[in-house]
Amino acid sequence: MKNIYITDLDHTLLYDDLSISDYTKNIWNSYENEAILSVATARTYKKTMQFLNGFSVNAPMILLDGALVVTQDKKIIDTKFMSKEVSDEIIFLGAKLCIYPFIIALDDGGFNELFLHSDILNKDQVEVLTRYTKDDNLIEKKNIQAMEKNFKLVYMGEEQKLRELAKNLESTFSDTLKYILAPEAYTGCYFLTILHKNADKAHGITTISEYMGFDLQKLTVFGDNFNDVGMFDLAGISVAVANAQVGVKELADIVLPHTNHEDAVAKYLEGLRK
Repeated sequence: MKNIYITDLDHTLLYDDLSISDYTKNIWNSYENEAILSVATARTYKKTMQFLNGFSVNAPMILLDGALVVTQDKKIIDTKFMSKEVSDEIIFLGAKLCIYPFIIALDDGGFNELFLHSDILNKDQVEVLTRYTKDDNLIEKKNIQAMEKNFKLVYMGEEQKLRELAKNLESTFSDTLKYILAPEAYTGCYFLTILHKNADKAHGITTISEYMGFDLQKLTVFGDNFNDVGMFDLAGISVAVANAQVGVKELADIVLPHTNHEDAVAKYLEGLRK
């Protein structure tokens, strides 16, 4: 049975400028015929495909923190949506604090990801949107409301305000949703992501393993942050890059001596052949 390699993208595989070196592509792609290869990321399908130009993936991808499992040719394997009713209640509670989310949703008419945002934006949201100026799925809404199929809502801004919102959401929804509050490495602010309670990389790994029939003991995963820990728990081998969070390193089977910007994943894979 083939080995399986699944890697996180940001701060694990991608450089800090969001590129992948030719060296990493060549080493990774050299495993294409002998291994199952995929990625697990918080990114959307559209953005992930931009990053993976020239990078081999031969299994379904885990996207949007596990809310979507899909092949490169847009065959949906699994989804974890939040309803419009629940999502609009989240928006209402955020509006009480004068903050509004980014909404990643699926259009009703097929596989068409939408990135909705309010016309009321804080400075951190404005900065993030500068990275998406060339994307054609951005939709500005004056009175923002959710869609019928919502993958996740993402707030960005000051830690204290987002903690207050997270507390209010947990009081309202308890454990029926998943909440991720963490620093945003690229802007220096904080983000709060709200998802379906089973939208995580661990559930994504289970979905792919059942779909493809592979042995989790043959799986090696690579990561840097706490949303990767669920993968670590399932995989036969868990690998943290040198720049990973301290708590993540403590949970990994292997901690690499190299960072994402030093092609850590590729150097590990190259080392397996020596």
